[in-house]
Amino acid sequence: MLYPIQLIQPRDWLRRMTHLELPETIDPVLVRELVFSRPWFHTIDLGNGIVTPGVDLSQQKLELIGLPEDLSGASVLDVGSFDGFFAFEAERRGAARVVAADDFCWSRPDDPLLDGRGFDIARWALGSSVEKVRVSVEELRPETVGGTFDYVLFMGVLYHSQDPLRYLRNVFSVCNSTLIVETHIDALDQGRPMMVFYPNGTLNGDPSNFWGPNPECVKEMLLEVGFRQVDVISHVGTRMTFHALR
Repeated sequence: MLYPIQLIQPRDWLRRMTHLELPETIDPVLVRELVFSRPWFHTIDLGNGIVTPGVDLSQQKLELIGLPEDLSGASVLDVGSFDGFFAFEAERRGAARVVAADDFCWSRPDDPLLDGRGFDIARWALGSSVEKVRVSVEELRPETVGGTFDYVLFMGVLYHSQDPLRYLRNVFSVCNSTLIVETHIDALDQGRPMMVFYPNGTLNGDPSNFWGPNPECVKEMLLEVGFRQVDVISHVGTRMTFHALR
């Protein structure tokens, strides 16, 4: 049975705990109180009937991105990890090393959605060994994330970039095999590579959304930065997933 999706007002001790170290022992009652005292982006099953009340349809998205069922022995980097759903899923599928990297979504201590604490709570509740590295995409390179990775996940990040080619060059530098890109797309009626620019939050009212590339543009940018092969894995509405191989 799932707990109802509702926010509860944290008691004083719980409010303090959301900014302090979590206890070593995983207590399902405390997990539940911590989970439902804050907003979430990802929907993560933490066990014991507790699912984070995220606004993202994370499980449905997972079924569209072509992440291998068996990641045994692989290394995985999740760029723009937010609450960590895809990083934890990679770990669950057997990855030997998983690094979750983010900065923007972990950078606002006064905003409970963007304070990075959701990731901490989920990692604690799952007993996870996923590594947390706070780094921006602009600073992404092997030395900032501890090497290169067999799989790099780049989910919902590209269209937030003011400089998409720079972002893709940086993720290329930390990928030694497969990059999985999930992104917003636009200009589907155009055969030439192109992007639509969204000034002043005109895409979904979010001023951090800048570009809507069409599929041809995504493919050509990935080839431009050094990937040798790019395949479309799924397409639903204005979202598309690509696999780029080195």
